[in-house]
Amino acid sequence: MSPVLSLRGVAKTIDSTPILHDINWQVNAGERWIILGANGSGKTTLIRIASLWMHPSSGEVELLGEALGKVDVRKLRRKVGLTSAAMANQLRGSLSATEVVMTARFGALEPWWHQYSSADRDHAIATLERVGCAHRADHDFGTLSSGERQRVLLARALSIDPGIILLDEPNAGLDLRGREELLGVLSDLAADPATPPIVLVTHHAEEIPAHFTHCLLLRNGTIGTQAPIKEALTSDLLSECFDMPLELTLHNNRYSATAL
Repeated sequence: MSPVLSLRGVAKTIDSTPILHDINWQVNAGERWIILGANGSGKTTLIRIASLWMHPSSGEVELLGEALGKVDVRKLRRKVGLTSAAMANQLRGSLSATEVVMTARFGALEPWWHQYSSADRDHAIATLERVGCAHRADHDFGTLSSGERQRVLLARALSIDPGIILLDEPNAGLDLRGREELLGVLSDLAADPATPPIVLVTHHAEEIPAHFTHCLLLRNGTIGTQAPIKEALTSDLLSECFDMPLELTLHNNRYSATAL
């Protein structure tokens, strides 16, 4: 089978500063990937290129069987379930949680740009139920807790029946309860064979949900390791990635890293 996502020789330079160098990586059906690295390692740039919201300076990108540069990216983006801080900041806080989810159908940020049916609303509420937020369906997005907003954004990503799900640091800024509730939802999604491939960006080993299968360690814009998660996540490789001695432990399918 063809990979769902493929990057070959991808590099990115912004304002004369190299951000990514010679990235060769692919995501296949059924895989759940973690992209792990320090702040400034290029994680968000990589996910923006993978979601077709940024063009690489060089290299080739193929997504869902389509090559970047040979396809209408506006249509192809609608097949990508994406969550990011940038998207959250663009959504009007007075939209209801249901409206936030509904707008994903057309890749829009406002509901008045398109017509929505009662079936669209029912589907949005059912997707909110899937992430444990149906009880917030009529609440304004801006009044929700940080954890609830992230789960609403996840519902938005899921609602379009995406070919791939890309999550850029969804746990950033969450308190302990919000993090654990979101990780529970992500673990359930990862365990479901009907869920499309998932790529989750983080810089904390503690934010890796259970049932994720692969890990890419990114350091200074280059891939240090990419492999099945139990091969890629070791104390030595994580220490190299973060340039400090770390001890990595695994307990009840959850990782934890501490400095030595």
